[in-house]
Amino acid sequence: MESLFTRRVASLLFLLALGAGSLTKQQREPKQAWGYVPVRSNTSMFWWLYYANNSAKNFTELPLILWLQGGPGGSGCGFGNFEEIGPLDKDLKPRRTTWVQAASVLFVDNPVGTGFSYVNDSSAFAKDIGTVSSDMMVLLGEFFKSKTEFQTVPFYIFSESYGGKMAAAIALDLHKAIEAGKMKCNFLGVALGDSWISPLDSVLSWGPYLYSISLLDDQGLEEVTAAAKKVLDAVNKKQYKLATLLWSATEDIIETNTNGVSFYNIMTSDPPTATVSDHENLHFVNLYQRHVKYLHKDKLSDLMNGPIRKKLKVIPSSVKWGGQSQDVFKHMAEDFMRPAINIVDNLLAANVNVTIYNGQLDLIVDTMGQEAWVRKLKWPRLEKFSKQKWKPLYTCSKSTDTAAFYKSLDNLAFYWILKAGHMVPVDQGDMALKMVRMVTQQEH
Repeated sequence: MESLFTRRVASLLFLLALGAGSLTKQQREPKQAWGYVPVRSNTSMFWWLYYANNSAKNFTELPLILWLQGGPGGSGCGFGNFEEIGPLDKDLKPRRTTWVQAASVLFVDNPVGTGFSYVNDSSAFAKDIGTVSSDMMVLLGEFFKSKTEFQTVPFYIFSESYGGKMAAAIALDLHKAIEAGKMKCNFLGVALGDSWISPLDSVLSWGPYLYSISLLDDQGLEEVTAAAKKVLDAVNKKQYKLATLLWSATEDIIETNTNGVSFYNIMTSDPPTATVSDHENLHFVNLYQRHVKYLHKDKLSDLMNGPIRKKLKVIPSSVKWGGQSQDVFKHMAEDFMRPAINIVDNLLAANVNVTIYNGQLDLIVDTMGQEAWVRKLKWPRLEKFSKQKWKPLYTCSKSTDTAAFYKSLDNLAFYWILKAGHMVPVDQGDMALKMVRMVTQQEH
């Protein structure tokens, strides 16, 4: 029997699709398109496009943004869309701070097996960032061939968490493809949000960060520091799978010492993770539950596997939204702790615009760790960038509350987003939207 929630959702979808009632143009669902691209044998990747919905401008006058979710295994078409930046929230009510008012937004469920994307053979799951990027090149190639109206529109990649690591690799491959004449699009930059570019720098900063805000005592700091040093040793020896397991163990120690502080926002707490008898599998399960299953909340899962799949009409009956997400995460375990600082260096050297933004209250990718890897960049202009004075930002001209700080030089920019955790658009929607407009050169 259909639940009241399911019936209500289906009714709202129908009404919004028709633009019924007294909804304004910017409250109605914008023009959309979606579909699958077989990026490799036994794989299909799902994408969902929202055309920009702005009463003053046609979509061709606004940029196109590709949004990449984290995990790996988190669904952009689900979480990013309905929980963060899409036109409707998970209750299918219009989102006031949707990015669709400032750009067309392309959500993609990647790596393959994420969200509505799927594999037909377990050997087809991506195991490294190189495969993730090459898969996306196939999808983007098909997208720009079929949607020729977007070939000249300014194109940006925005990302969150592990999505930032994927975004960096994809941005570099995209730049090379355009230079070689293999891709026709107007690529203008990449934005790395609370990004897993240097996992080790995050882990090494957890102890000092938590201690400085009174979430660890001396004994707790000692325990977290000792655990982090084990991660450092494994990374230095390039034992990346071991480093992933030790990273999980470090999180367990933090969880115990802080009484369950949330890794996504230090002002909140999370319930303890489940226990599993097998020691190695315990760490993978804990990691999955903290960093991927978190993106598959029951209400969102009911929405995606119910009314949304009915609306889309292209999802195979054998595919459950999020059904392969744990497999996605496990297959990427060897790649998880590998750093990607060199990729950012290559982007800067290629004169690609790079924006870094981070939530002040994030723990998993705390700002201290982000600043640490930025200091390791080999970019010749880094010293001058670092010496610049940051500038305060306000959400609007009438506001007197500082919402963020930022600095920029040439093709590098950094935004410190205040009062935001790991999911910046969730906590600070107005500031996130302002940042989007600044990055895409719609305002200064």
